[in-house]
Amino acid sequence: MSLYEVIRFALRGLSANKLRSALTMLGILIGVAAVILLVAVGNGSAKAISDRISALGTNTITVMSAGRGGSSNTALTVPIADALVDPALAPDVKSVSPVVSTEATVTYGGNDEDVNSFVGTTPAWFAASNTPVATGSSFTQDDVNQGRRVVVIGQTVATDLFPGVDPINKQVTVGGSLFTVVGVLAEKSSTGFQDANDTAIAPLTAVRQVLAGYGSLTSILVEASSPGKVDAVQSEVATILDQRLNVSSSSSTTTPYRIQNASQLLQTQTDTANTFTTLLGAVAAISLLVGGIGITNIMLVTVTERTREIGIRKALGAPRRVILTQFLIEATLLSVIGGALGVAAALIGSSFEIVGVKPVIVPSSIGLALGVSIAIGLFFGGLPASRAARLRPIDALRYE
Repeated sequence: MSLYEVIRFALRGLSANKLRSALTMLGILIGVAAVILLVAVGNGSAKAISDRISALGTNTITVMSAGRGGSSNTALTVPIADALVDPALAPDVKSVSPVVSTEATVTYGGNDEDVNSFVGTTPAWFAASNTPVATGSSFTQDDVNQGRRVVVIGQTVATDLFPGVDPINKQVTVGGSLFTVVGVLAEKSSTGFQDANDTAIAPLTAVRQVLAGYGSLTSILVEASSPGKVDAVQSEVATILDQRLNVSSSSSTTTPYRIQNASQLLQTQTDTANTFTTLLGAVAAISLLVGGIGITNIMLVTVTERTREIGIRKALGAPRRVILTQFLIEATLLSVIGGALGVAAALIGSSFEIVGVKPVIVPSSIGLALGVSIAIGLFFGGLPASRAARLRPIDALRYE
Protein backbone atom coordinates (compact mmCIF):
# COMPACT_ATOMS: atom_id res chain seq x y z
CA MET A 1 0.00 0.00 0.00
CA SER A 2 1.41 3.38 -1.01
CA LEU A 3 1.90 6.30 1.39
CA TYR A 4 -0.84 8.20 -0.43
CA GLU A 5 -3.36 5.42 0.31
CA VAL A 6 -2.23 5.24 3.94
CA ILE A 7 -2.79 8.99 4.33
CA ARG A 8 -6.18 8.70 2.61
CA PHE A 9 -7.23 5.96 5.03
CA ALA A 10 -6.01 8.11 7.95
CA LEU A 11 -8.02 11.12 6.79
CA ARG A 12 -11.09 8.93 6.33
CA GLY A 13 -10.65 7.62 9.86
CA LEU A 14 -10.49 11.16 11.27
CA SER A 15 -13.50 12.36 9.27
CA ALA A 16 -15.58 9.43 10.53
CA ASN A 17 -15.68 11.13 13.97
CA LYS A 18 -15.55 14.82 13.13
CA LEU A 19 -16.60 16.18 16.51
CA ARG A 20 -14.18 13.98 18.44
CA SER A 21 -11.33 14.89 16.08
CA ALA A 22 -12.20 18.59 16.32
CA LEU A 23 -12.18 18.54 20.13
CA THR A 24 -8.83 16.75 20.15
CA MET A 25 -7.35 19.31 17.76
CA LEU A 26 -8.78 22.06 19.97
CA GLY A 27 -6.57 20.88 22.82
CA ILE A 28 -3.47 21.15 20.62
CA LEU A 29 -4.71 24.49 19.21
CA ILE A 30 -5.02 25.98 22.68
CA GLY A 31 -1.62 24.64 23.71
CA VAL A 32 0.22 25.98 20.66
CA ALA A 33 -1.55 29.35 20.77
CA ALA A 34 -0.86 29.68 24.50
CA VAL A 35 2.86 28.94 24.06
CA ILE A 36 3.29 31.43 21.21
CA LEU A 37 1.18 34.17 22.78
CA LEU A 38 2.63 33.94 26.29
CA VAL A 39 6.17 33.97 24.94
CA ALA A 40 5.15 36.95 22.79
CA VAL A 41 3.75 38.73 25.85
CA GLY A 42 7.01 38.11 27.70
CA ASN A 43 9.01 39.44 24.75
CA GLY A 44 6.69 42.42 24.42
CA SER A 45 7.12 43.24 28.09
CA ALA A 46 10.89 42.94 27.78
CA LYS A 47 10.90 45.19 24.71
CA ALA A 48 8.77 47.83 26.45
CA ILE A 49 11.12 47.87 29.44
CA SER A 50 14.19 47.96 27.20
CA ASP A 51 12.78 50.80 25.10
CA ARG A 52 11.92 52.82 28.18
CA ILE A 53 15.35 52.39 29.74
CA SER A 54 17.13 52.98 26.43
CA ALA A 55 15.13 56.17 25.99
CA LEU A 56 16.80 57.48 29.14
CA GLY A 57 20.18 56.88 27.57
CA THR A 58 22.31 53.80 28.23
CA ASN A 59 25.48 55.90 28.43
CA THR A 60 24.31 57.85 31.48
CA ILE A 61 24.27 57.51 35.23
CA THR A 62 21.92 59.31 37.59
CA VAL A 63 23.06 60.52 40.99
CA MET A 64 20.30 60.88 43.58
CA SER A 65 20.19 61.67 47.26
CA ALA A 66 19.95 58.57 49.43
CA GLY A 67 17.31 60.14 51.67
CA ARG A 68 15.16 63.18 52.31
CA GLY A 69 15.77 65.90 54.83
CA GLY A 70 19.51 65.25 55.09
CA SER A 71 21.98 67.82 56.38
CA SER A 72 23.08 70.60 54.06
CA ASN A 73 26.63 69.27 53.81
CA THR A 74 25.37 66.01 52.25
CA ALA A 75 22.76 67.51 49.90
CA LEU A 76 23.25 67.45 46.13
CA THR A 77 23.92 71.02 44.99
CA VAL A 78 24.91 72.85 41.84
CA PRO A 79 28.53 73.28 43.04
CA ILE A 80 28.72 69.51 43.54
CA ALA A 81 27.36 68.98 40.02
CA ASP A 82 29.94 71.44 38.67
CA ALA A 83 32.68 69.54 40.50
CA LEU A 84 31.88 66.42 38.49
CA VAL A 85 33.15 68.20 35.36
CA ASP A 86 36.79 67.58 36.15
CA PRO A 87 39.11 66.53 33.29
CA ALA A 88 41.67 65.25 35.80
CA LEU A 89 39.47 63.26 38.19
CA ALA A 90 36.71 62.41 35.71
CA PRO A 91 38.20 62.27 32.19
CA ASP A 92 35.40 60.06 30.86
CA VAL A 93 32.56 62.44 31.77
CA LYS A 94 31.06 64.11 28.71
CA SER A 95 28.42 66.31 30.34
CA VAL A 96 26.76 66.94 33.70
CA SER A 97 23.19 68.17 34.08
CA PRO A 98 21.86 69.24 37.49
CA VAL A 99 18.14 68.51 37.70
CA VAL A 100 15.29 69.88 39.81
CA SER A 101 11.92 68.22 39.23
CA THR A 102 8.55 69.22 40.61
CA GLU A 103 4.86 69.29 39.74
CA ALA A 104 3.24 72.41 38.35
CA THR A 105 0.04 73.70 36.80
CA VAL A 106 0.52 75.29 33.38
CA THR A 107 -2.18 77.70 32.19
CA TYR A 108 -2.93 79.10 28.75
CA GLY A 109 -6.07 80.84 27.53
CA GLY A 110 -8.13 79.70 30.50
CA ASN A 111 -7.05 76.05 30.15
CA ASP A 112 -5.10 74.37 32.93
CA GLU A 113 -2.76 71.41 32.57
CA ASP A 114 -1.30 69.64 35.62
CA VAL A 115 2.21 68.69 34.58
CA ASN A 116 3.57 65.78 36.61
CA SER A 117 7.19 66.44 35.70
CA PHE A 118 8.27 70.08 35.44
CA VAL A 119 12.04 69.85 35.11
CA GLY A 120 14.62 72.53 35.65
CA THR A 121 18.00 71.72 34.14
CA THR A 122 20.68 72.79 31.64
CA PRO A 123 20.82 72.42 27.82
CA ALA A 124 23.10 69.36 28.02
CA TRP A 125 20.21 67.41 29.58
CA PHE A 126 18.39 67.08 26.24
CA ALA A 127 21.18 65.10 24.58
CA ALA A 128 22.15 63.15 27.69
CA SER A 129 18.59 61.96 28.36
CA ASN A 130 17.90 61.25 24.68
CA THR A 131 15.07 63.80 24.63
CA PRO A 132 15.12 65.59 21.25
CA VAL A 133 13.08 68.68 20.40
CA ALA A 134 10.61 68.11 17.56
CA THR A 135 9.63 71.71 16.79
CA GLY A 136 11.15 75.00 17.87
CA SER A 137 14.37 74.77 19.84
CA SER A 138 15.71 74.06 23.30
CA PHE A 139 16.90 76.83 25.59
CA THR A 140 20.56 77.86 25.75
CA GLN A 141 23.18 78.15 28.46
CA ASP A 142 22.72 81.91 28.28
CA ASP A 143 19.04 81.41 29.13
CA VAL A 144 20.17 79.47 32.21
CA ASN A 145 22.71 82.11 33.20
CA GLN A 146 20.19 84.94 32.80
CA GLY A 147 17.32 83.02 34.42
CA ARG A 148 15.08 83.57 31.40
CA ARG A 149 11.62 82.10 31.75
CA VAL A 150 11.40 79.94 28.68
CA VAL A 151 10.06 76.39 28.50
CA VAL A 152 10.05 73.34 26.24
CA ILE A 153 6.84 71.31 26.61
CA GLY A 154 5.98 67.67 25.95
CA GLN A 155 3.50 66.43 23.36
CA THR A 156 0.71 65.84 25.91
CA VAL A 157 1.00 69.39 27.27
CA ALA A 158 1.08 70.84 23.75
CA THR A 159 -2.00 68.86 22.67
CA ASP A 160 -4.05 69.70 25.76
CA LEU A 161 -3.19 73.40 26.01
CA PHE A 162 -2.84 74.26 22.32
CA PRO A 163 -5.34 72.19 20.32
CA GLY A 164 -4.89 73.14 16.67
CA VAL A 165 -2.55 76.00 17.56
CA ASP A 166 1.22 76.31 17.15
CA PRO A 167 2.51 76.72 20.73
CA ILE A 168 5.88 78.22 19.75
CA ASN A 169 6.37 81.73 21.19
CA LYS A 170 3.10 81.52 23.12
CA GLN A 171 3.21 82.54 26.78
CA VAL A 172 1.94 80.22 29.52
CA THR A 173 1.52 80.89 33.22
CA VAL A 174 3.44 78.69 35.65
CA GLY A 175 3.42 79.41 39.37
CA GLY A 176 2.09 82.90 38.74
CA SER A 177 4.88 83.76 36.29
CA LEU A 178 4.89 83.91 32.51
CA PHE A 179 7.03 81.43 30.56
CA THR A 180 7.52 81.59 26.79
CA VAL A 181 7.21 78.28 24.93
CA VAL A 182 10.30 77.90 22.73
CA GLY A 183 10.00 74.24 21.73
CA VAL A 184 7.97 71.03 21.77
CA LEU A 185 9.60 67.71 22.58
CA ALA A 186 9.46 64.72 20.24
CA GLU A 187 6.89 62.15 21.28
CA LYS A 188 8.09 59.37 23.55
CA SER A 189 6.53 55.96 24.05
CA SER A 190 4.99 55.49 27.48
CA THR A 191 4.70 52.32 29.54
CA GLY A 192 3.08 51.88 32.91
CA PHE A 193 0.94 54.56 34.52
CA GLN A 194 3.13 57.63 33.89
CA ASP A 195 2.82 59.60 30.66
CA ALA A 196 6.34 60.31 29.40
CA ASN A 197 4.97 63.19 27.29
CA ASP A 198 3.34 64.97 30.24
CA THR A 199 6.44 67.04 30.95
CA ALA A 200 7.96 70.48 30.62
CA ILE A 201 11.65 71.47 30.64
CA ALA A 202 12.90 74.92 31.63
CA PRO A 203 16.19 76.54 32.69
CA LEU A 204 17.30 75.43 36.14
CA THR A 205 17.58 79.00 37.44
CA ALA A 206 14.05 79.93 36.34
CA VAL A 207 12.48 76.82 37.87
CA ARG A 208 14.26 77.43 41.17
CA GLN A 209 13.16 81.08 41.20
CA VAL A 210 9.51 80.36 40.46
CA LEU A 211 8.73 76.83 41.65
CA ALA A 212 11.32 74.75 43.46
CA GLY A 213 13.27 77.21 45.57
CA TYR A 214 16.98 77.05 46.23
CA GLY A 215 17.19 73.80 48.15
CA SER A 216 18.97 70.66 47.07
CA LEU A 217 18.85 69.19 43.58
CA THR A 218 16.54 66.28 42.77
CA SER A 219 19.27 64.48 40.85
CA ILE A 220 22.34 64.92 38.68
CA LEU A 221 22.44 63.35 35.22
CA VAL A 222 25.97 62.44 34.13
CA GLU A 223 26.70 61.46 30.53
CA ALA A 224 29.68 59.25 29.71
CA SER A 225 31.82 59.84 26.65
CA SER A 226 30.71 56.43 25.32
CA PRO A 227 28.52 53.50 26.48
CA GLY A 228 31.66 51.49 27.24
CA LYS A 229 32.84 54.15 29.70
CA VAL A 230 29.74 54.14 31.91
CA ASP A 231 31.24 51.93 34.62
CA ALA A 232 34.41 54.03 34.64
CA VAL A 233 32.33 57.21 34.96
CA GLN A 234 30.39 55.71 37.84
CA SER A 235 33.65 55.04 39.68
CA GLU A 236 35.01 58.53 38.91
CA VAL A 237 31.80 60.24 40.03
CA ALA A 238 31.70 58.19 43.24
CA THR A 239 35.27 59.24 44.05
CA ILE A 240 34.49 62.95 43.59
CA LEU A 241 31.24 62.70 45.57
CA ASP A 242 33.03 60.95 48.44
CA GLN A 243 35.53 63.80 48.56
CA ARG A 244 32.92 66.57 48.31
CA LEU A 245 30.52 64.98 50.83
CA ASN A 246 33.27 63.85 53.21
CA VAL A 247 32.39 60.19 52.95
CA SER A 248 35.03 57.99 54.56
CA SER A 249 35.87 54.51 53.29
CA SER A 250 34.59 52.98 56.53
CA SER A 251 31.10 54.44 55.96
CA SER A 252 30.91 53.71 52.23
CA THR A 253 28.02 51.31 52.79
CA THR A 254 25.88 54.22 54.01
CA THR A 255 26.72 56.91 51.46
CA PRO A 256 24.33 59.87 51.32
CA TYR A 257 23.86 59.37 47.57
CA ARG A 258 22.73 56.65 45.17
CA ILE A 259 24.08 56.11 41.66
CA GLN A 260 21.76 54.50 39.12
CA ASN A 261 23.59 52.99 36.16
CA ALA A 262 21.28 52.84 33.13
CA SER A 263 23.21 50.08 31.36
CA GLN A 264 23.28 47.90 34.49
CA LEU A 265 19.59 48.54 35.02
CA LEU A 266 18.89 47.58 31.40
CA GLN A 267 20.86 44.34 31.77
CA THR A 268 19.10 43.46 35.03
CA GLN A 269 15.68 44.17 33.60
CA THR A 270 16.50 42.19 30.45
CA ASP A 271 17.62 39.17 32.46
CA THR A 272 14.50 39.36 34.60
CA ALA A 273 12.27 39.66 31.53
CA ASN A 274 13.97 36.66 29.88
CA THR A 275 13.38 34.57 32.99
CA PHE A 276 9.77 35.72 33.05
CA THR A 277 9.35 34.79 29.38
CA THR A 278 10.84 31.34 29.97
CA LEU A 279 8.48 30.71 32.87
CA LEU A 280 5.49 31.82 30.80
CA GLY A 281 6.52 29.47 27.99
CA ALA A 282 6.97 26.59 30.44
CA VAL A 283 3.53 27.13 31.94
CA ALA A 284 1.95 27.27 28.49
CA ALA A 285 3.79 24.10 27.46
CA ILE A 286 1.79 22.22 30.09
CA SER A 287 -1.34 22.76 28.02
CA LEU A 288 0.47 21.18 25.04
CA LEU A 289 1.23 18.17 27.22
CA VAL A 290 -2.43 17.92 28.18
CA GLY A 291 -3.34 18.07 24.48
CA GLY A 292 -0.93 15.19 23.81
CA ILE A 293 -2.55 13.10 26.52
CA GLY A 294 -5.87 13.84 24.83
CA ILE A 295 -4.49 12.46 21.56
CA THR A 296 -3.43 9.25 23.31
CA ASN A 297 -6.87 8.88 24.87
CA ILE A 298 -8.74 9.44 21.61
CA MET A 299 -6.48 7.18 19.57
CA LEU A 300 -6.83 4.36 22.10
CA VAL A 301 -10.60 4.67 21.79
CA THR A 302 -10.27 4.72 17.99
CA VAL A 303 -8.16 1.55 17.98
CA THR A 304 -10.71 -0.18 20.19
CA GLU A 305 -13.62 0.85 17.96
CA ARG A 306 -11.83 -0.26 14.80
CA THR A 307 -10.50 -3.58 16.05
CA ARG A 308 -12.55 -5.60 13.55
CA GLU A 309 -11.42 -3.33 10.70
CA ILE A 310 -7.81 -3.91 11.72
CA GLY A 311 -8.41 -7.68 11.81
CA ILE A 312 -9.98 -7.71 8.34
CA ARG A 313 -7.14 -5.66 6.86
CA LYS A 314 -4.53 -7.93 8.43
CA ALA A 315 -6.40 -11.02 7.22
CA LEU A 316 -6.29 -9.53 3.70
CA GLY A 317 -2.52 -9.18 3.96
CA ALA A 318 -1.93 -5.68 5.35
CA PRO A 319 1.53 -5.73 7.00
CA ARG A 320 2.10 -4.51 10.54
CA ARG A 321 4.02 -1.43 9.45
CA VAL A 322 1.05 -0.22 7.35
CA ILE A 323 -1.29 -0.42 10.35
CA LEU A 324 1.32 1.28 12.53
CA THR A 325 1.90 4.03 9.96
CA GLN A 326 -1.81 4.68 9.47
CA PHE A 327 -2.52 5.31 13.14
CA LEU A 328 0.66 7.29 13.60
CA ILE A 329 -0.37 9.50 10.68
CA GLU A 330 -3.84 9.95 12.16
CA ALA A 331 -2.36 11.09 15.49
CA THR A 332 0.17 13.34 13.74
CA LEU A 333 -2.50 14.92 11.53
CA LEU A 334 -4.50 15.80 14.63
CA SER A 335 -1.50 17.59 16.14
CA VAL A 336 -0.36 19.22 12.86
CA ILE A 337 -3.79 20.62 11.98
CA GLY A 338 -4.36 21.70 15.57
CA GLY A 339 -0.90 23.29 15.67
CA ALA A 340 -1.46 25.19 12.42
CA LEU A 341 -4.77 26.53 13.70
CA GLY A 342 -3.04 27.44 16.97
CA VAL A 343 -0.43 29.46 15.07
CA ALA A 344 -3.20 31.28 13.19
CA ALA A 345 -5.00 32.01 16.48
CA ALA A 346 -1.77 33.31 18.03
CA LEU A 347 -1.07 35.60 15.07
CA ILE A 348 -4.57 37.03 15.33
CA GLY A 349 -4.27 37.42 19.11
CA SER A 350 -0.93 39.22 18.79
CA SER A 351 -2.65 42.14 17.10
CA PHE A 352 -4.32 43.02 20.41
CA GLU A 353 -2.80 44.25 23.66
CA ILE A 354 -2.76 41.65 26.43
CA VAL A 355 -2.64 42.92 30.05
CA GLY A 356 -1.46 46.26 28.67
CA VAL A 357 1.42 44.73 26.68
CA LYS A 358 1.72 44.57 22.91
CA PRO A 359 2.83 40.97 22.13
CA VAL A 360 5.96 40.57 20.02
CA ILE A 361 5.84 37.31 18.06
CA VAL A 362 9.20 35.56 17.79
CA PRO A 363 9.46 33.36 14.64
CA SER A 364 11.47 30.78 16.56
CA SER A 365 8.59 30.31 19.00
CA ILE A 366 6.27 29.46 16.09
CA GLY A 367 8.69 26.86 14.74
CA LEU A 368 9.29 25.46 18.21
CA ALA A 369 5.58 25.21 19.01
CA LEU A 370 4.82 23.51 15.70
CA GLY A 371 7.76 21.15 16.09
CA VAL A 372 6.69 20.22 19.60
CA SER A 373 3.09 19.65 18.47
CA ILE A 374 4.30 17.26 15.72
CA ALA A 375 6.55 15.49 18.21
CA ILE A 376 3.62 15.18 20.59
CA GLY A 377 1.50 13.61 17.85
CA LEU A 378 4.22 11.06 17.09
CA PHE A 379 5.00 10.34 20.74
CA PHE A 380 1.50 10.16 22.14
CA GLY A 381 0.19 8.44 19.02
CA GLY A 382 2.89 5.80 19.23
CA LEU A 383 1.24 3.74 21.98
CA PRO A 384 -2.18 3.42 20.29
CA ALA A 385 -0.53 2.79 16.88
CA SER A 386 1.72 0.12 18.35
CA ARG A 387 -1.25 -1.49 20.08
CA ALA A 388 -3.19 -1.59 16.79
CA ALA A 389 -0.20 -3.05 14.91
CA ARG A 390 0.27 -5.82 17.50
CA LEU A 391 -3.33 -7.11 17.26
CA ARG A 392 -3.55 -10.71 16.00
CA PRO A 393 -5.93 -11.07 13.06
CA ILE A 394 -7.86 -13.93 14.69
CA ASP A 395 -8.38 -11.94 17.92
CA ALA A 396 -9.38 -8.82 16.01
CA LEU A 397 -11.90 -10.69 13.86
CA ARG A 398 -13.45 -12.26 16.95
CA TYR A 399 -13.81 -8.84 18.68
CA GLU A 400 -17.39 -7.61 19.15
